[in-house]
Amino acid sequence: MPTQTGSVTSASERQLPYALRALQHRNFCIFFIGQFISRTGYWMQGMAQGWLVYRLSQSSFMLGLVAFAGQFPAVLLGLFAGVVADRFNRYRVCLYTQVLFMFQALTLGILTMSGWVTVWEVFALAFMAGMLQTFEMPARQTFLQEIVGKDDLTSAIALNSTLVNGARIVGPALAGAVVAHAGEGMCFAINGICYLAIIGGFLAMRLPPQTAPHASTVSTATFIREGVTYAFHTPVIRLLLVLIGLLSLLSTPYTVLMPVFAKDILHSGAGGMGMLMGAAGAGAVIGSIFLARNRDHNTLGRTIAFALARFGIGLFLFSLSRSFWLSMLLLPIVGSGFMVTMSAANTLLQTLTPHHLGGRVMSLFLMMFMGTPPLGSLLAGWLALHLGAPLTVGLTGVGCLGAAVWFAMRMHVLVEYQEEEVTGIEPRVVGQGSAARSQ
Repeated sequence: MPTQTGSVTSASERQLPYALRALQHRNFCIFFIGQFISRTGYWMQGMAQGWLVYRLSQSSFMLGLVAFAGQFPAVLLGLFAGVVADRFNRYRVCLYTQVLFMFQALTLGILTMSGWVTVWEVFALAFMAGMLQTFEMPARQTFLQEIVGKDDLTSAIALNSTLVNGARIVGPALAGAVVAHAGEGMCFAINGICYLAIIGGFLAMRLPPQTAPHASTVSTATFIREGVTYAFHTPVIRLLLVLIGLLSLLSTPYTVLMPVFAKDILHSGAGGMGMLMGAAGAGAVIGSIFLARNRDHNTLGRTIAFALARFGIGLFLFSLSRSFWLSMLLLPIVGSGFMVTMSAANTLLQTLTPHHLGGRVMSLFLMMFMGTPPLGSLLAGWLALHLGAPLTVGLTGVGCLGAAVWFAMRMHVLVEYQEEEVTGIEPRVVGQGSAARSQ
């Protein structure tokens, strides 16, 4: 499929720093603005939803269960979502899911403000949001490459991570104030309204007519089998997917248990929880800016190993803190370590995967990113019930340090693959029937 950048770039525009290069594409600029507004509302809803569940249930286990509801659809539907992203118009998939996200948020807002909401209704709507995200995320990630091109993809992914985490700073801080003065329902209603920005952004884009890259006679099972076979039998892709699964599993407890830390351990209330989440978001923004400046994919492996170790150290120290302001200083380390690891792995997956397989590989990314946290959510709730939230988070920090050592020992797989690309040797794909990289 030909790449549509949505702009004609001049020689002077090409002199932009690489970190900002994606912004020279008109469609990406529109996406960037709309996504920032929408993600601000998204983070407002995420913070308010956790606070609402804990207020209604006073149970760390219920926090984990509702988080599970939002993540488990990726396991059920992830492979099918990859087929949708590769077989149908990705622009339309993204647009339609944003409309449905808006209705989900407004429904939750109406139920909460009317006083009718229960934990189980939050559970059901979280499951709906998880289903929508399962289809939206692979389409959106591969759509980025269509609007900026492969050369500017690292810049686009890092800038997208920057805006998401910039919204992560603004959203929870706003949510803390809104919850304190108007209740959780108002946060959900604001999120619903914020979706109008990204919907309007998609409608304002100028894209050429697009056709499906595969014949309609190809069966869904064949599509799924091709993507899974390629990922499983390509060592570097398999390594990155396992890494993402480990990172998602180990990062879940501290986010799920944040209401417990804010209310019972640091005694800071809803406003304090917003500040804590914002501090993690600030670190993620700084990490994303650092990553956006790195145009050399050959150094991303070392970047991942160091960032993962930093994430583990930050989690362990945060689990020991009983001071609100010390925790505020530690959470940027946590946020930076997580976001650099995730964004660098995402960049490598998209640049190393053939474009026609991109949606299916990104659906596997989603399954690992969203599929392991359900286990992590339930495990976090159960361990916190028996060991307490601090010890639970401390153990995940130790686990992250172990994962960093494991990845460093396996990094030779990535290095060998990149060297084969540079020398023109066909990168190694083990096994019969795997998708050929040259397709």
